[in-house]
Amino acid sequence: MNIREEQEIKEHNMYRSCACFSDETKGRDIQEEKCDIRTEFQRDRDRIIHCKSFRRLKHKTQVFLSPGGDHYRTRLTHTLEVAQIARSISRALSLNEDLTEAIALGHDLGHTPFGHAGERALSNYTSKPFHHNEQSVRVVEKLEKNGRGLNLTWEVRDGILNHRSAYTPSTLEGAVVRISDKIAYVNHDIDDGIRAGILDEDSLPKECTKVLGSCTRDRINNTIHAIVKHCIDKDIVELPPEFQQAQSELRKFMFKDLYTNPVAKSEETKAERVIGLLYQEYIKDLSKLPQEFQDYINQGEDKEIVVCDYIAGMTDNYAIECFNKLFIPKSW
Repeated sequence: MNIREEQEIKEHNMYRSCACFSDETKGRDIQEEKCDIRTEFQRDRDRIIHCKSFRRLKHKTQVFLSPGGDHYRTRLTHTLEVAQIARSISRALSLNEDLTEAIALGHDLGHTPFGHAGERALSNYTSKPFHHNEQSVRVVEKLEKNGRGLNLTWEVRDGILNHRSAYTPSTLEGAVVRISDKIAYVNHDIDDGIRAGILDEDSLPKECTKVLGSCTRDRINNTIHAIVKHCIDKDIVELPPEFQQAQSELRKFMFKDLYTNPVAKSEETKAERVIGLLYQEYIKDLSKLPQEFQDYINQGEDKEIVVCDYIAGMTDNYAIECFNKLFIPKSW
């Protein structure tokens, strides 16, 4: 018996029957020889961490475009915070922590530069709305490793696809990531909003802070404890009703006072214009795409999808660099 097999046995001894066990995975699209040390979900986690798309998250916007301070969140730090919250919940509920972590680390790989402004911009120019969760799956299935993809297990890809509110993951581990994403971005965006001087704790709705807590640390801690207490003997992952209501109201407040705040979002119109002009230029002249993306089109991929692939993979800085190269005249 090798180390992986020993870990698979431990999973059955440690986790609840409603957990997803690595030796019962639905597998990969391309069958591979199993590792003798790592379980299948541990391999997926490692593949995501080592991929190029994951490294690029450090230069992609979370809320504030190109913030001046060193302590504002980026898409990478958000991802790590989601992973930590999700691991804490999964561990407490005796679910598969490795699967949870792999989903969390991969859930935003398809996010555009400039945050949701980039997502909206691409949707304005494409025949169907651009959704970052669907793009994240495309990244791991197709775009990484020069078109070979990461060949992740079905359960990890399902969790990545279904981490948004409108979707339903097939595993409880995926449900943990979906709820952890909301906990992370609402509370950490409040923290960044306070850092930027746009929000302060006293401005938050009192009916929400009374339930959730009066500081970022307490809100996260109290919400995690509420989920664990509410779901410890159930085959579901959800907030208890009181916390659900408070979280929903706090999220509405954030959309009104931060996500659509003219100070916080003053540069988004410019960002959307950058993305739109890049898209139009590449669609008009496909020869301006890198060769690997031209190859995708020559292999039969839809050019609209491939141009989105290229732009969505850009960091904020690289998108601006490409814009300058295409549209800003150089000195003689």
